[in-house]
Amino acid sequence: MNIGVARNMEAAPATTILHGGDLGAVRARFPNAPLPWIDLSTGINPVAWPVPPLPHRIWAVLPTREQDAALLEAAAARYGVADPASLVAAPGTQALLQLLPRLLPAARVAIVAPTYEEHALCWARQGHAVRLVGSVEEASGADVAVIVNPNNPTGCLLPPAALRGVRAGLRVIDESFIDLLPPQTSLAGDLPPDTVVLRSFGKTYGLAGVRLGFAIAPAALAERLRAELGPWSVSGPALEIGRRALSDTVWLANTAARLAVDGARLDRLLCNASFEILGGTPLFRLVAHDDAPHAGETLARHGIHVRRFEAERRWLRFGLPGDVTAFDRLADALATR
Repeated sequence: MNIGVARNMEAAPATTILHGGDLGAVRARFPNAPLPWIDLSTGINPVAWPVPPLPHRIWAVLPTREQDAALLEAAAARYGVADPASLVAAPGTQALLQLLPRLLPAARVAIVAPTYEEHALCWARQGHAVRLVGSVEEASGADVAVIVNPNNPTGCLLPPAALRGVRAGLRVIDESFIDLLPPQTSLAGDLPPDTVVLRSFGKTYGLAGVRLGFAIAPAALAERLRAELGPWSVSGPALEIGRRALSDTVWLANTAARLAVDGARLDRLLCNASFEILGGTPLFRLVAHDDAPHAGETLARHGIHVRRFEAERRWLRFGLPGDVTAFDRLADALATR
């Protein structure tokens, strides 16, 4: 594995960041690609939790405190959090990323990189001094240390002891891709002081459009987050879908087993196509190849969208195909590369 990062570099000025899922732009560039497109660029579970029909009243009335409390109880049980009051529900983890920097005075922020670039953008946009570092050791001493665990896009997973050892005024641990890993890998169930953990709902449950995420935080910070989000920040349908899905332990166990099998199949395809697997999570793989840009173009001509990285031209990130047809199309496209 060879994943490097420019160490102790100031974050780039705030700018628009390109993410996966931008199928509209890709379709425009490759109008003759076969349909339907297979989007492997996002790292979102391709087999979503099956949303049942919802009662009309959920769409017709404002969300209630009882609905909010029921969601938080389900999330607390799912994440191993003893006190639901330490949980804050938000319209997506991205909303929390953007809100946290607004709640703190000017700070020295160390972000372990390479990682999800929105973290640096959100802190820099609010005037904080952002520094990208290559390890948790280098993050110690900052006013705020931001660590994505497991990391996106590298998949690097740090043990809880390493995270607890980071000396910072506030530790922000983004666990958006941790749901399908053993519970003991998460800090959510035994939150250290001066730490906020972020959890994503949409990635694991394949329902990114629901826009639901959580912060697990000390009481004072949790209350500030709730106050800033304001009333009705999470829609009634999202509260209901989230409550039901987070309580569905059978579906989650079956999903973890399926993804393990599908991940091994994806690994074989990628290795046979001469990609070097650098890392990953149950929902994606990061690979390297000397001709990665050409490989990405070839896949796009076959109607398959993968994540590219402007700063790391050798890298591609593959989400998992959702069914046999998608796997077969990917295999065919890789064979013609």
